[in-house]
Amino acid sequence: MFEKILIANRGEIALRVLRACKELGIKTVAVHSQVDRDLKHVRLADETVCIGPNPSPKSYLNIPAIISAMEITDSVAVHPGYGFLAENADFAEQVQKSGFVFIGPDPDVIRLMGDKVSAIAAMKRAGVPTVPGSDGPLPDDREACLATAKRIGYPVIIKAAAGGGGRGMRVVHTEAALVNSIQVTKSEAKGAFGDDTVYMEKFLTNPRHVEIQVMSDGQGNAIHLGDRDCSLQRRHQKVLEEAPAPGIPDDVRAAVQASCVKACVDIGYRGAGTFEFLYEDGHFYFIEMNTRIQVEHPVTEMVTGVDLIKEQISVCAGNKLSLRQEDIVIKGHSFECRVNAEDPKTFMPCPGKVNTFHCPGGLGVRVDSHIYGGYTVPPNYDSMIAKIITYGDTREIALNRMRNALDEVVIDGIRTNIPLQKDLVRDEAFRKGCVNIHYLEKKLGESH
Repeated sequence: MFEKILIANRGEIALRVLRACKELGIKTVAVHSQVDRDLKHVRLADETVCIGPNPSPKSYLNIPAIISAMEITDSVAVHPGYGFLAENADFAEQVQKSGFVFIGPDPDVIRLMGDKVSAIAAMKRAGVPTVPGSDGPLPDDREACLATAKRIGYPVIIKAAAGGGGRGMRVVHTEAALVNSIQVTKSEAKGAFGDDTVYMEKFLTNPRHVEIQVMSDGQGNAIHLGDRDCSLQRRHQKVLEEAPAPGIPDDVRAAVQASCVKACVDIGYRGAGTFEFLYEDGHFYFIEMNTRIQVEHPVTEMVTGVDLIKEQISVCAGNKLSLRQEDIVIKGHSFECRVNAEDPKTFMPCPGKVNTFHCPGGLGVRVDSHIYGGYTVPPNYDSMIAKIITYGDTREIALNRMRNALDEVVIDGIRTNIPLQKDLVRDEAFRKGCVNIHYLEKKLGESH
């Protein structure tokens, strides 16, 4: 096992990684920007290093500063968390070249899965179901693009190969709009990602967002840890997640899970990962793979009893998986509500000082958060300040516990999206399960 890990992140995920390291007896180094010196994990780490000013490019995205911090603290490995540099293949490569271990897959695997076109090709080879599409980058040939769209069937969606987070995509409903939409998406992609490669897929009208959690040791062993439904989204950002995904036939679920496990072995994957799918009319369609731990990993931990971060650290230290597929039993149900420091109506970020923070509790309630009374939420980073997670033997019990937890929590001094979450967990359609990815935006459109 590693002797010392540098945590190259901030907020609740940095604290989550620190807790796992402490359980494993691993020393920790917290790097932080100037404004983040009072973060909870910074106070608890064995060593701390300030890596720069508040803006992310000068601190948490500053690769030379992070590698220098590893050198001066004699760290052995770096855990990137999620966001920031977690899926940056150049960072992973520079970490390895500097003689350290990147807790995640090899750089070439990150690149393979980071490029949507090559990722889809790799998934097809592994037998993972994919969305009908162009099967590669769109050419400059106008007639060829029109023919591809006709074969797929309208509506189609044009996507940037290097895109992500809801950026670099455009839905096209008619042949007349196709060519112009391709050109606009290419120029947007070039500006945002430095790569104007785009591809085309069938646009699914009312799908759900269902994802499969995997763990693989890069030594030929891989398992899945069930699935999650993350369909409640706003502007492609997840708001509320649950595990397992409700209303999916067991045979359909088992087949897609098995294909994800096979894909991990085929591509030599190491660490924690998530296969993201659109699910519609009994069919799964692969959209992308996240080569890191996810924000919503706690719901999987609750229904499996597996500490995903500890297992991720272990396999990246060179150990074989400690679990076999038959060891994974999905039991009960779990929800996660993301709590953001934002206006619940306008969704504008609301940084500022937290005067009071009262954490909800009780059986089956977990809160992952870095905030505390007196903590000031800075304006420089993502607005998520907490995750409230509940568990129950049934979906209904877990949902009741979430309603209670949201009623109990007190965050005074700043505005949060808790009123929205309270509304969602009482929403009749959501209570019944199986809402699609457009449901929340339509609901918000009706309420404003």
